[in-house]
Amino acid sequence: MNLVCGIDEAGRGPLAGPVYAAAVILDAGLRLDGLADSKRLGPQRRAELSDEIKACAVAWAVGNATVEEIDEINILQASLLAMTRAVNGLAIAPREALVDGTHRPRLPMPVHAIVRGDQTVAAIQAASILAKVARDAEMVSLHRLHPQYGFDRHKGYPTLAHLAALRKYGVSCVHRRTFAPVRALLEVESQA
Repeated sequence: MNLVCGIDEAGRGPLAGPVYAAAVILDAGLRLDGLADSKRLGPQRRAELSDEIKACAVAWAVGNATVEEIDEINILQASLLAMTRAVNGLAIAPREALVDGTHRPRLPMPVHAIVRGDQTVAAIQAASILAKVARDAEMVSLHRLHPQYGFDRHKGYPTLAHLAALRKYGVSCVHRRTFAPVRALLEVESQA
């Protein structure tokens, strides 16, 4: 069996919440209809595909890095950490890993970075979907704790509504303090 895992992350750009990554090993002969980069799919289709991927993948796992880790080691390193955690969570160790983008996590097997891999490699597309669905679910959970920010709608991304809520309600414990809009607000608050 060709044990190659695809790896992708979700949530590098938001101002709040953890960053997620997924690792997926697909059977080489498997074809999933509609598999694509998660950003090109609507929430309902992503959820459906997520269930299909989990049901038919040889192995899959999701990992994350916390807001505190993001602020401590930076978002790139936290994304790579989440990827490592996802691969380490696989029930079957892959022989090779393919990761979307230009940066590679340090893993005990060969790792190949593929620019736009989420558009061309099925296992990376599957990982993209699992990571996005898991992160979106986490942001909906965080919305229940902090409804004033609207995390269920914008998932922590810096939309106008999110920025307005930040100015109105201040910085929560789930905001990334090192991200420019949040850091700027904290600096204003510290001078008041």
